[in-house]
Amino acid sequence: MSDQYRVDYLVLGSGIAGLWFALGVADYGQVAIITKKETAESNTNYAQGGIAGVWDKNDSIESHVHDTLVAGAGLCDEDVVREVVSEGPREIQALMDLGASFTKSEGKLHLGREAGHAHARILHASDTTGREVERVLMEKILAHPNITVFDFHYAVDLITEHHLGQHVTRLRPDISCYGAYVLDEKNETVYTFLARVTLLATGGSCAVYRHTTNPSIATGDGVAMAYRAKARIANMEFVQFHPTALYQGKVYEGREFLVSEAVRGHGGILLNRSGEAFMKQYDSRAELAPRDIVARAIDDQLKHRGEDHVFLDVSHLDAAETEQAFPYIVRTCREVGIDPTAEPIPVVPAAHYQCGGVQTDSMARTSITGLLAAGEVAYTGLHGANRLASNSLLEALVFSRKAINSAPKIAAERSFNEAVPDWDSSGTAQQREWVLISHNRKELQRTMWSYVGIVRSDLRLSRALRRTKLLYEEVEEFYGRTRISSRLCELRNLIAVAYLVIRSAQMRRESRGLHYTLDYPEQVAVERRPSLV
Repeated sequence: MSDQYRVDYLVLGSGIAGLWFALGVADYGQVAIITKKETAESNTNYAQGGIAGVWDKNDSIESHVHDTLVAGAGLCDEDVVREVVSEGPREIQALMDLGASFTKSEGKLHLGREAGHAHARILHASDTTGREVERVLMEKILAHPNITVFDFHYAVDLITEHHLGQHVTRLRPDISCYGAYVLDEKNETVYTFLARVTLLATGGSCAVYRHTTNPSIATGDGVAMAYRAKARIANMEFVQFHPTALYQGKVYEGREFLVSEAVRGHGGILLNRSGEAFMKQYDSRAELAPRDIVARAIDDQLKHRGEDHVFLDVSHLDAAETEQAFPYIVRTCREVGIDPTAEPIPVVPAAHYQCGGVQTDSMARTSITGLLAAGEVAYTGLHGANRLASNSLLEALVFSRKAINSAPKIAAERSFNEAVPDWDSSGTAQQREWVLISHNRKELQRTMWSYVGIVRSDLRLSRALRRTKLLYEEVEEFYGRTRISSRLCELRNLIAVAYLVIRSAQMRRESRGLHYTLDYPEQVAVERRPSLV
């Protein structure tokens, strides 16, 4: 087998953004989709809530725009918000035309309401929307003759001039991407994938935290690769913590089960362990306040009361309606001995969504020629300092379409770079000490959870930076002498992401949206700008 592949379009990631793009460009050339696990293992697949879109006659584009801007706390790009909200329904309709089936009531699409939305506008497939979207897209992907899916392949690095011995240390405006080095995990070989256009659709990075609703593969690979390639990265301090992850009295190091935002929209009430409904102490919107406010309120209750969880109660609602609306959530809770229709659900906040990422323009182009980005890996300007619930799948669809519109023209102007060298693993040895990787990963996750979580301070951030730098030095030395593995690369990428989150948080001397610091508790007008690294 050759150590080199050549494709017109290289897609890194198999969530909604990557799959939507792949289908859109497949008629223009050969497409390779790189996914490091099974194809459907992505944040998209775990998305419960749905896709936000204006469908009801009583709703309006202006209302959806307003809600998004309010949630974004002054950092959204209003032009981008308006484009996404306006173009979103067309993309959702195209998804339905492919065969996606969303929940209906009395013959009409059932629209849910989630925190921060003034109207019911969430299209959903029961409480497993992401799974339905993945199902439909994968059926089309696997049937298309121009698309090849590479399961259990791991993108190690983007190929740029740095691999040709050029621009090694300088940040320049003329960097180009020629594809990626990709590890085949089954035969432990690194292949060179050359491409005219590369799309980053690798998802988020919340596995950098000890408690997360994301799958363990959400290790920030795309952000880290782009950062090493000298792309512009923006707003990494804004990490959204989902307020309600199922608490089971255990310490987790992996994905925790998310109890959807829609449960609160359905009428769920947050209670402390004394049975007191506490949200109105923090915000007049109570349970329908944006996620950052709800997460901080729960965090405040836990810290002041010395407790380890609160409750989300829907037992006062009609049991049959609850079970019909949230069958997956009800079933999962019952599997661990909790019946949500009869008793409150114990919950804690968990890292959920990366609002910053690789900066793009309005056509999904990054600062590196030939490199596009869409989905959670990208910072487009839509989310600002906080993501409005269910805007993420909407953004992925719209910006993937923008990438589809950009890609053929870019591909026509670019050729394969014949000078790209194959991966060089000389001087490295097989890894035997796996405990070093697992220990460092846990140490990093605990550091981020303790010092760079829902509430921050200068002292906490400086401590986190010192520990992260030490981990960086250890892992880089280890990386330089060890044969490539996905676990080692993931750790390396998590450390890069942690650094970006910490440094971005240190640069923002105010509290805004998802970034709350004890040293600067108020918003400051001059800080109303993206944090660029």
